[in-house]
Amino acid sequence: MSTHLLTAALDAAERGWHVFPLRPADKRPALHGEAVCPLIGDCAGGHRKWEDRATIDPDRIRRAWADRPFNIGIATGPSGLVVVDLDMPKQKSSTGTPCGVTTFGALCERAGQAVPTTYRTRTASGGYHLYFTAPPGVRLANSAGRLGKLIDTRAHGGYVVAAGSFTATGPYTVTDPTPPAPLPDWLYALLAPRQSSRTLVAVPSSSKSSRYAAAALRAESATVRAAPQGERDWTLLSAARALGRFIAWGDLPRSVVEEALQEAGESAGLSSRQCRSTVRSGLNWSIARNPQRRTA
Repeated sequence: MSTHLLTAALDAAERGWHVFPLRPADKRPALHGEAVCPLIGDCAGGHRKWEDRATIDPDRIRRAWADRPFNIGIATGPSGLVVVDLDMPKQKSSTGTPCGVTTFGALCERAGQAVPTTYRTRTASGGYHLYFTAPPGVRLANSAGRLGKLIDTRAHGGYVVAAGSFTATGPYTVTDPTPPAPLPDWLYALLAPRQSSRTLVAVPSSSKSSRYAAAALRAESATVRAAPQGERDWTLLSAARALGRFIAWGDLPRSVVEEALQEAGESAGLSSRQCRSTVRSGLNWSIARNPQRRTA
């Protein structure tokens, strides 16, 4: 048994993070798959996947790490975490390819936000994991590239390799032990699932609604400004469709949204005329499909 791996697994569990074993010196789960499930023990009632079997029970953790030096996986969904994964370019990438840290820093700058201070680990490849607590009552999924190139997120259905683990490439280490901060509103606005086009929802408090709408406007504008060539018009259209519902619901004036997206689109390199046409089309589409909220 590797004592430091057991200790790291127990430390993570003390934080309320649900852990499960990964293969030694690897990032893959060490638990059996459904095709070879013996249907005994934890799986007596049917196969249970790693997310279901992840635990904070110290006795189960000690038993699991008793015989082999398993790496440590943290199931982000059950742990109430959203982890932003800032990756490094592959070796075959062009020399000018920015890393995830650089792209995320630019995204924060364009959104008018500082890079969040939160629990952070350095990965074996030289990238970073930023840990945030998930918004209460919200089920976020994993994402790949939604925030930018070489930026992924892990939430429900995902896991990250915990500090204390190691691979042939190197160790996973804590670089900022600060407790995980709540996921910022502007990041949540970028990661939140799109509302169903015909869903009627109850009105939240006006102050909360306005804060969320403002955060969404900042986030979508930042995404448009950062859009790569060849994706700018589609990104602008998607942002307009995402923000149109706030106009329909009375949370944002149309003129404010149009001005912000016009500026963002032109900053990304689109012509003024193209921006106006795309924004108008996206907003009209969204407003027509998002009826006014019902009063609760």
